[in-house]
Order: sequence, then structure tokens, then C-alpha cells
Amino acid sequence: MKDHGPDAVCVPCPDYEPARAREALERLLEACGGLDWLKPGMKVGIKANLVAALKPENAATTHPVLLRALVELIEERGGEAVVGDSPGGLFNAAFLGRVYQAAGLNAAGLPLNRDYRTRELELPEAKLCKRATVTAWLLDCDAVINFAKLKSHGMMGLSAAAKNLFGTIPGTMKPEYHFRYPNPADFADMLVDLDEFWKPRLHIVDAVLTMEGNGPTAGTPRPMGCLLAGQNPHRLDLLCAKLTGMEPATVPTLRAAMDRGLCPERLEALELEGPWQDFVARDFQIITQRNGLQFQSLMGGGRRGALFSSFLNRCIAARPGVEKAACVGCRKCEQICPAKAIRMKHQKPVIRRRACIRCFCCQEFCPKGAMQVKRPPLARILER
Repeated sequence: MKDHGPDAVCVPCPDYEPARAREALERLLEACGGLDWLKPGMKVGIKANLVAALKPENAATTHPVLLRALVELIEERGGEAVVGDSPGGLFNAAFLGRVYQAAGLNAAGLPLNRDYRTRELELPEAKLCKRATVTAWLLDCDAVINFAKLKSHGMMGLSAAAKNLFGTIPGTMKPEYHFRYPNPADFADMLVDLDEFWKPRLHIVDAVLTMEGNGPTAGTPRPMGCLLAGQNPHRLDLLCAKLTGMEPATVPTLRAAMDRGLCPERLEALELEGPWQDFVARDFQIITQRNGLQFQSLMGGGRRGALFSSFLNRCIAARPGVEKAACVGCRKCEQICPAKAIRMKHQKPVIRRRACIRCFCCQEFCPKGAMQVKRPPLARILER
């Protein structure tokens, strides 16, 4: 349930020019009472999306101009801010330093996290993920603000508020979590468990420049021109799904949140503020996910329905594939694969389909975008 104010706020922000970006962020926060809770002396952790060492213009990471504006607003109220994340890779000074540098955070003069400790915690209220290893820096903060980036995503369909908190799992442990929860529905439940554990005071989504297509790292930047915010990540993501043309039922985190009563099934049930209709993208390139569970009822449920579901899941589920012309043989996909389903042959990756768990780690972290989400012919026929 929401505390107060609208479920989601949309404010126009045409670009990252510092003065305009700050003004838009101020209006966004004013509309949702975003910093009313901030008291002098509080330490606020800003969980950005720093998925990879990519420049801001690649649209994969939260833009440093927006992070700078938020830090200034926190400091002007007497708070202390720290910005961080744990992308896939080593959670240490050397690796994070390269990410900070590439994403423009050093040039923006941001107060960056330098605490690389981790802690193993019990999550007694969790539905699925009862125990988790998390990055400790956020545990030392008095409050957390989740500052996500709006993107398409290979496994989850949508990368926005709910998905962003996976960055609280240390980078080197992310493949382990993919292996523990290979089913997208289970992985989504794990993400919702993390959302419920951290309970950020505010969720903000950078939708000024979004990413469509082969997201979340190798897609195509697409201007949308707005900022979004809310106190509930799933209600906010329901609006994000509308803006990108995604059906909520195809976004596993939204489905999981709806099943728990954390989010309504229809956008019309939300209280929205701002001209969000102006930013609906009619032709946003998305990664359509389909699985056999959506067709199980056609066979009347039970064992027959389960078998039919399993068959369709094999036939229509999206899977990673290699664009060999773009591959440079760096072996990153082989190294990151939690299921050890990739082997190199003649300097090109070969995926063992029986071993592949379709976590799309290879697609997410391929530095050249050579790993892409592929949809089988039957899936494309059913979609039509």
C-alpha cells in the first residue's frame, strides 16, 4: 500500500542539460513529496543503475546529471548522500572504479560508494529468497532511494524500478542467483523479495533517454523525455510497461507483485499525476517473453496441462543466440554463464541448449552485443 500521494508521477524532461534536469527533478519530487522525510544528518544511499562500464549516451546507466541533481537536493536539506551499485563483476575498487569512470560519475563529482563489504542476511518475510548475500553499504544508510533506468531486458522484459534492486546482490554472486532461480517466475519472486526487504523511501526512473531492443546493455538508445517516480516500485513499473507498450502479464516482476497484492492488474486502478499519456511509445522495440504457463489452461490443467505447458515452453521460449559477425571471441559469455552452457569453438561461442537455463546473462554482459534474444519460429507465429 502507498503511504501518501499519487502512485506514480510523470514530469517532462527533454534532455540532460543540468539546469533543466534539476528543475524537472525538483518538480518530480514536489509532486510525490519525495524528500519530506529527510532530516538533517541522515545518510541516504542512492542505488543507481550502473550495469556496465558504458558511457551515459549508451542509455544503459542512470545519467550522472540526474544523480548530481539528486545529491545536491539531499545535501541542501542537510543530508549526506552516497551513490553506488554492484554490476556483474568483482565488487572491488578496481572494477567499480572503471564503471564509475565510464558512466561519467567521477566527472560529475559524485560521492561514490567505496565500501565493498558484503553481508549474509536472513529474509524471514520473503516468499522465496529466505537468505541473501547483499552489499553492505546500503545497510549503513538511514534511507535508500532507488534511481533506475528504463530499458528493455532479455530475461525480465522490463528493467525499471523493481529490477534495479538486483544490484544489491554482489556482482560475482549474480550468476549464482540466476542458477538458483532459472525460471523467470521464480527469479521475479526473488526480485520482489529484495524489493520488500529494502523498501526504498522513493523510486525514481530515468526515462529521458531509454533503451529499446537488445537491452539492458546492448540495445538502442531511444529518447522518451520524462522522469518518473513513486513509492511503490511495481505500481511505477506498471506505468513503465504502459509507456513502452509491454503487456503487464509478460513482465514477470509485475505478475509476481500482482499475485502478492502489491500492484493492481490494470493501470486504470492507479492514481497518476502528470502528462504521462504524452510519452507513450507506440513502437518501442521490446523483447517479448512467452512461456507455456500462459497456455496451460487450454488443456484443462492437471498433468496434461503441465505436459503441454512444458512442451510449449521448450518450443516458444526466447533464448540467447549468437550474431557471429559481431562476436570478437572475448569469452565473456563463457565466463559469466552460471550453467556452464557455453563453450568456445573456433573462437566463437556455442550454446548447449539442454544446459542453458535462459537467464540471458550472456546477452546482458556481452560487451559487443553479439549475444541477442532470439525467438523461435513458433513463438513468432503464435504472436501473430
